[in-house]
Amino acid sequence: MPRSKNAVITGGGRGIGAAVARSLAAAGVSVLVSARSEDEIEATAQNLRDSGAEAWAVAADVTDSESVARLHDRALGLMGQVDILVNNAGIAAASPLPKIRLSDWDRLFAVNVRGTFLCTQAFLPAMAERGWGRVVNIASIAGRMGAPYISAYAATKHAVVGFTRSLAMEYAPTGVTVNAVGPGYVATSMVDAAVENISAKTGLDAAAARASLSEQSPQKRLYTPEEVAFLVATLCDELAGGINGQCVLLDGGSVQA
Repeated sequence: MPRSKNAVITGGGRGIGAAVARSLAAAGVSVLVSARSEDEIEATAQNLRDSGAEAWAVAADVTDSESVARLHDRALGLMGQVDILVNNAGIAAASPLPKIRLSDWDRLFAVNVRGTFLCTQAFLPAMAERGWGRVVNIASIAGRMGAPYISAYAATKHAVVGFTRSLAMEYAPTGVTVNAVGPGYVATSMVDAAVENISAKTGLDAAAARASLSEQSPQKRLYTPEEVAFLVATLCDELAGGINGQCVLLDGGSVQA
């Protein structure tokens, strides 16, 4: 892992984002966590500082270009430069096609796709100018395959994977790599919400609903935020410079490429 590097992590207040912040900080990277919830990101940053890491919290809405511009300027003011960007902010939803509301479709694309685009556009060019950088986008196994009732969500994650691959080729000569991580179901609050949704629509109790998600993995389990963070940290390592344009799956073997 590169020493004396600085990272910005969106959606950094909890779950995967907080785990990524801990993993990078443990490797000596200074981290700035961002999300809309100031309390959550400040708690994450304080926990990192308590462990001896250099960390900051800056609230931002990744769907808003002016908010992202402020995040960029604040990050430069605090850290001088940003070497690593982890686009983790994201939301999920599940509905059969006839029940997908246009507002829900638009919101999914605003957070998952527009947010990834705006943050990458803000931070990547300066990395390229300096000749080193890492961009890691948190996608999903749904960015590589479809499933019933998640057509809107899968569409956004397919978009993130396509965005990742194209930018990787565009910036390949510059020393910047752009990759994605595509986990299956991860034990986070997002899965908790999915369990509630399944229970409400099917009548299954919470344990059975959670088991139905675990069953979708060949390993019959949910994955942990720390497992996702391990992959992110690996892609950010100095020795990962030849890994570019990939969507690295954490799925127990569901998709074998």
